Amino acid sequence: MSTATGTVRFHRVLKAPPERVFRAFVDPKAMVKWVPPHGFVAEVHSMDARPGGGYRMSFVNFSTGQAHSFGGKYIEVVEGQRLRYTDRFDDPNLPGEMMVTITFRAVMCGTELMIVQEGLPAVIPPEMCCLGWQESLAMLASLVEAAVP
Repeated sequence: MSTATGTVRFHRVLKAPPERVFRAFVDPKAMVKWVPPHGFVAEVHSMDARPGGGYRMSFVNFSTGQAHSFGGKYIEVVEGQRLRYTDRFDDPNLPGEMMVTITFRAVMCGTELMIVQEGLPAVIPPEMCCLGWQESLAMLASLVEAAVP
């Protein structure tokens, strides 16, 4: 049985500067606000957003209390431009290592965001992964597009 399925890709344009959008991906307080999909809460256990650094976090199903944790290593960190890191679930039923590459590009109205997640575990249908990312990206937009003085 294969341990990995394909790749999911996302493209968004956000009405916020690349520096602010990038910060939402490397600030633990921001991560718990926008990363967990609907119905989940998150905890960042550790985060060292530099090449060679790592992160650990957990999602908790708010209805059931069931948690799953995951983490990875930062491969590339170019502030406001590019972020590349690995993702690995702690659950042995979700084997393999995923690679996530995020590109931030300044555009006239804000930031063009390109996300590629490769190596999804075979037991996670890509369409379910897409739903989760879509919910998270909507919350990301709400966080970074808010013009709070």
